Amino acid sequence: MDAPLIISPSGIRGIVGLTVTPELAARYGAAFGSFIRERGPVADGGYVLVGRDSRTSGAFLAEAAAAGLCAAGVDARLSGIGPTPTHLLAVKDDESALGGLIVTASHNPVEWNGLKLAGPDGLFVTPVQGERITQLFEAGPSYADWSSPGRVAAHPGVVEHHIERLLALDLVATDAIRAARPQVVVDCVHGAGALVMPELLRRLGAEVDGIGLTADGRFPRNPEPTPENLEELCSRVRETGADVGFAVDPDSDRLAIVDESGQAIGEDWTLALAAEYVLEHRRGSVVTNLSSSQVIEDVALDAGVPFHRSAVGEARVAAMMVETEAVIGGEGNGGVMLPDLNLTRDAPLAGALVLSLCASRGARVGELLADRRHYRMVKRKIARPAVAMEKIFGTLQASLGSDAVSDVTDGLRLSWPDRSEWLHVRPSGTEPILRVIVESIDHDRAESLATEAEDCVARAVGSP
Repeated sequence: MDAPLIISPSGIRGIVGLTVTPELAARYGAAFGSFIRERGPVADGGYVLVGRDSRTSGAFLAEAAAAGLCAAGVDARLSGIGPTPTHLLAVKDDESALGGLIVTASHNPVEWNGLKLAGPDGLFVTPVQGERITQLFEAGPSYADWSSPGRVAAHPGVVEHHIERLLALDLVATDAIRAARPQVVVDCVHGAGALVMPELLRRLGAEVDGIGLTADGRFPRNPEPTPENLEELCSRVRETGADVGFAVDPDSDRLAIVDESGQAIGEDWTLALAAEYVLEHRRGSVVTNLSSSQVIEDVALDAGVPFHRSAVGEARVAAMMVETEAVIGGEGNGGVMLPDLNLTRDAPLAGALVLSLCASRGARVGELLADRRHYRMVKRKIARPAVAMEKIFGTLQASLGSDAVSDVTDGLRLSWPDRSEWLHVRPSGTEPILRVIVESIDHDRAESLATEAEDCVARAVGSP
């Protein structure tokens, strides 16, 4: 089948009606239920929370997944539409929750959907757990008999719970934000963030103007919040004279920022600014992944705190944050993770922290970035080649990496000791592609290094 079905340790993703169907959702839900029952007896009142983002296929896939859980003998509770971090926080904060199943394809285009799995701690399942669930899915889950099926019930209130928990955080400078009364334009792209972001911003005292605030899943543009997709938000910020623009992806775990001039500043700055604010109040390490910008590392270096890079993926960042006792972490795609709340990417949290920084400094985002060291990042995609990754990485290493530091934790990352540039090539876990990410202090050099990397891949594929 030409349509992709991507199965990874953290979940499953594909094209609705082709590779992602109600039958697949039910089987995957049953596999998760079987996994839960493998761990031991299910306590009375225990349940799996089944939430979704706003995609048009979300309702029937959530109900199918819930049916699969029940068929495996595990109760399911449907929490409706909400951001992924909203559902995960609800799991973490309820001791009766056995785990979470979130129906979402995150930033993927409108025709996609998928299912992500979380444990009772409100974190995505570990790679080892994910592999076992995949085995159960592929081999055939274990079903309960007539006497012990699970039951489905509604689980309302998760959105309000998330907003209240954010407002209660000591780190959020609520009084300072209310005093500043920032004007914020928020673009929720008709995603689940429309149920949280505007209300949170209003309760923080912001004046809110919005784009795409109907959570119906009918994305009017490519929903990934990258600069090239934010033209309408940039224009709206300029037209209204707003202080800042925020854009989130459909499941609202990533936040992108547009400064007061109407310029999209790049998602890596989201974590950098949030980390700068948190490090003013907490001393500790910062964690991000191998593909994230050095602007985040610069913040940690300036603060004199340890900085660590993990493999790409929220679960891997979370694991390293626990290991290093990090005070903040996340990914350069706009995902901010705060131990004070939950070790998951959370766009509403990121927005609250960035507004807290601006309010406490009495400055807007563009003013805060005026004197920073800036880099040029180039991201390219190559159709996944039908050759061994080791061959591709060997060619890259031989051609480009003679004086570079190599990291093979996740694909191949080459970085140069003077911190002038780096290159990361890795197979995507969410699309059938090879990702090429380059960053340099020289804009032209970033483009040329990315082209050199693509040429190396082509040579590796074409050579015997």
